[in-house]
Amino acid sequence: MQANAQKQMTPKAMAMLMLLAVIWGGSFLSNRVALSEIGVLSVVGFRVLGGAVVLWLAIFAMGLPLPRGLYRIAQFLIMGFLACAFPFSLIVWGQQHIDSGLASILNASTAVFGVLTAAIFLSDEQLTRRKAVGLAIGFCGVVLCVGPDALRGFDPSSLGQLAVLCSALSYSFGSVYTRLYVRDLAPEVSAAGMLTGASVWIVPMALWQEGLPSLSYSLPVWGGLFWLSVIASAFAFMIYYKVMAEVGAGNFSMVTLMIPPVAITLGAIVYAEKLPISAYGGFVLLALGLLVLNGKIRLPGLAPRVRPEVPLCSNPLAPTTATATAAAAKPDTERA
Repeated sequence: MQANAQKQMTPKAMAMLMLLAVIWGGSFLSNRVALSEIGVLSVVGFRVLGGAVVLWLAIFAMGLPLPRGLYRIAQFLIMGFLACAFPFSLIVWGQQHIDSGLASILNASTAVFGVLTAAIFLSDEQLTRRKAVGLAIGFCGVVLCVGPDALRGFDPSSLGQLAVLCSALSYSFGSVYTRLYVRDLAPEVSAAGMLTGASVWIVPMALWQEGLPSLSYSLPVWGGLFWLSVIASAFAFMIYYKVMAEVGAGNFSMVTLMIPPVAITLGAIVYAEKLPISAYGGFVLLALGLLVLNGKIRLPGLAPRVRPEVPLCSNPLAPTTATATAAAAKPDTERA
């Protein structure tokens, strides 16, 4: 049997991940601004519905083929729940009860869950020693960057902290589901379908629990909603699907390790929060972890890059590369 080709991180993909880190790092600030005047479900509703509208307009303008079939609707509903509706709601709700530093650390656990779930369900994303070491170093960098003092507030019984951890787990399953079942759609169509599916879950709940929005919000709140819907959802998810196809779910989840430094920096600029010296050390560790993960730096005890790495975790029942290629090549008879 032919060995499965492992997904690789190219310089272009890394640059796109850094762009996404900046965009999604800004979403923490936007959530905080929007929550000053809007309820949790309404914030999420504005984000997913606004992003979906922008993407569908772009799709019609570009003349892209539209997805058809009940199975597509089911896929979009599942994607929308796992990757948007559920985790977005948990994070926004959690930010009401825990500070942004701790929320960033807990959200970065998406990288841990992502690598592990990808290793279990995806045959081409085995968990190697190099990935495990790089992941550990990178996560330590996030902790140091945010500040070890933030961890002193961790309480497993806190629903706010558990909510953010659950959102991280949901993200990881959403990424794996996307890799397994949604591979033959244009990135714009996949993103629009996912956000539409999320809107089906969230908008009715928001109207039921929080009523019709007043729309008489301040300019900063509208700015935050614009960032969340147009930039952090419509634009970012188009990039999301393109990078996901290239680097894989496990590698892509590493973007969560780059988000906390961005969120902290924005907080320092907008809210005059003092950036501790430890943050700079965190940046160094974070960079080292990413370089080890991508094979740019070889540490003692790890297999050389020229030799195949021994997987620590793989799924023997996952489809082989040949099977996956054949499945991807199968025409979509229900697609317009």
